[in-house]
Amino acid sequence: MFGKTPTTQPPRTNLTATTQVPIGGVDYTRAPPPQRKSGRHLGTGHAVSPMSVAEATRDAIRARPFLRDALRAGVVNYTAAARHLDVGDDDAVAAALRRFAAELEPYEHPAADRSVRVTMESGFGEGDPADALLVVGDLALVPGAGALTALSCRGDVSPAFFRTVLGRLAGGDVEVVAAAIAEDSCYVVVPRSDGPDALRLVEGATAGPE
Repeated sequence: MFGKTPTTQPPRTNLTATTQVPIGGVDYTRAPPPQRKSGRHLGTGHAVSPMSVAEATRDAIRARPFLRDALRAGVVNYTAAARHLDVGDDDAVAAALRRFAAELEPYEHPAADRSVRVTMESGFGEGDPADALLVVGDLALVPGAGALTALSCRGDVSPAFFRTVLGRLAGGDVEVVAAAIAEDSCYVVVPRSDGPDALRLVEGATAGPE
């Protein structure tokens, strides 16, 4: 048995003190910096992996049809689009955009190789659904009952064409009171004062690419 040799306890180091005492080459007075991973470092301490960046980029594009069309048309600045989407590191998102664009079908105007006839009729207003040209929810529009103008497109009408029609009207600051699409026709109703501009814009949608 060995006897205990009295020892003098060394003074303790206060780790919260301002004086830093390295121990074994590591400064224990400060927390180690967070480890960064590849991808965008988020405020929660997690990083977006390359795969999740690609998925987030595709989801963001699907939520923005205008940008998807621009990718299909090949008119996108990938760096600017990545900053706009703000779903990860700009370079990683730009690379994901390039890969996604390469997988998309080339853009084709919705009216290309289609035959669509446009007509316009004024004097529509609310009335009896039994006599209505167009019923949207509780709104039934009948001829000879008001000051609205209805434009109808008949022929090779598709949802993509209908979206183009509504987009052109929105771009021309034309108020759309009601709109609907059926199997081979679509309708938009606008104030009478906007009728001539609406007709020009809708006919432009049927013209196809110039």
